[in-house]
Amino acid sequence: MPLISKSFFLGRAKMSLFLGEFKKITDPDAVSIYLPPGAAVPEIEELLARIKLKPYPDELNEAITGSKRGTVLFWGEERKSLILPPLPFTKKTFFEGYVPEPLQELVESDTKIGLILVHLGSYAVGICQGERLISSKVGTGLIHGRHKKGGSSQQRFQRRRQNRVQEFLDRVCDHVREQFEPQVNGLDYVVYGGGHQTILQLQKRCPFLESLSDRVLPLMDVPALRQKVLESAVSRLWSSHITEWQEART
Repeated sequence: MPLISKSFFLGRAKMSLFLGEFKKITDPDAVSIYLPPGAAVPEIEELLARIKLKPYPDELNEAITGSKRGTVLFWGEERKSLILPPLPFTKKTFFEGYVPEPLQELVESDTKIGLILVHLGSYAVGICQGERLISSKVGTGLIHGRHKKGGSSQQRFQRRRQNRVQEFLDRVCDHVREQFEPQVNGLDYVVYGGGHQTILQLQKRCPFLESLSDRVLPLMDVPALRQKVLESAVSRLWSSHITEWQEART
């Protein structure tokens, strides 16, 4: 019988309740698979081959290989769920039965994460521990739009604009150092959000960020920045993306 899917996001509190449901299910055919990001295709195929209930949908492979934060798969008679967790796992694991405990421990952890959200003209820098924002700095900077006329006036305008951009990025870098340096040894991850090119420019002008490059999570898409945007980014950061499959009713 064909399977139909539905996808949704759950925040930290609701995700804990969702995972608690799996603990109540006894299913001899169920399996749980935990995969870190970047797992090789042969590794994924080897683990999927151990699923007892087949067939599984074609999009399962693609969803797993495309995830930048790894995946958790619960697959059995009663529940079939693929979860993209808020934070990555470091190793692959296979369990018989529904085993949500490792994911629940991750979801409920007090992992400390630095956030650097920046568009040209606005920025928000902060540190969260779990979903609690423990420090933050939000600000703006005047960056004029591009000059549409030609000639020497355009060149002067572009030089002034570039100087303002550099001054703005240097100020953001200073605030990142102020926020992060006192707690740099305790930071588990760093997340960037905002304009991709602006973030690349910031990374080039801020050598301090190089020391954090081994802790970077995937880029977040965020709108123009205010304190509320930073707070909502923390909640989004801790959300899990879930896809569930059920047999189509005839």
